[in-house]
Amino acid sequence: MIKIQPEEVRTLSQYVYSLCGVHLDETKAYLLENRLAALLQESSCASFSEFYLKARSDPTRNLPRKIVDAVTTGETSFFRDNAPFELFQFKLLPELIDRRKKTTPTGKPIPLRIWSAACSSGQEVYTTAIILQETLGNLSNYNIHLLGTDISDQAIARASYGVFSKMEMDRGLPPDKIQRYFTSMEKGWKIRDELRGVATFKKINLMDDFSFLGNFDIIFCRNVAIYFTEADKALLFSKLGRALTKDGALIIGSTEALTGLAPQFESMRYLRSVYYRLK
Repeated sequence: MIKIQPEEVRTLSQYVYSLCGVHLDETKAYLLENRLAALLQESSCASFSEFYLKARSDPTRNLPRKIVDAVTTGETSFFRDNAPFELFQFKLLPELIDRRKKTTPTGKPIPLRIWSAACSSGQEVYTTAIILQETLGNLSNYNIHLLGTDISDQAIARASYGVFSKMEMDRGLPPDKIQRYFTSMEKGWKIRDELRGVATFKKINLMDDFSFLGNFDIIFCRNVAIYFTEADKALLFSKLGRALTKDGALIIGSTEALTGLAPQFESMRYLRSVYYRLK
């Protein structure tokens, strides 16, 4: 494997930041080296400096897109860190339904808007869809808008396709849920149409303006901001606050906190989970 030099780390880190807002300092040299090694070989580059110049001058923008895919592809699985989904299923969702019933005209479907920011290959979105099905039953009684977004073209394509390998299925999904919510096919397991139908996927850079998406009752934004600068974290959570309904809930990663970053939020606790509401 070609080794990345200190000056190349600085140059590539700045370039990655300009592409997607991910901040990688000198301590993340190994991440750049490992994640970009295959692209380096594919591009027939003898050094990371040559690779950087090739990406900057690529008229098709394919190489920069592949860099974003490589750097931002995160760890994900069905029902990952199960506590946030217990929070969603047993507290946030029932309380939200009760409140929406009081404000929804009789005979109209109850609106629910849920956003999974940085959804990667879609497991968080489909986990949420499974919980909605199990908790609410007939989803036609509800006007559900379940949105998954990611900056990676590759991730959005995979999430939209909704097909997962046996290894991905075995991580977090018991056999009964696999049989109930997925269909076996040659390349793996495909999410059933009734659940795929409630989900929409879009490519979104969280550093850009996303106000056009509207407001959401629940926003999952887990383990995304850990790669942002403090200033960019504050900006992101400020924008997420504006995207949240007045009585909505923001769920972030278990190792993350908004203390000192987003004074508009107050932290709330339920069992093993912390979530955030607008003050």
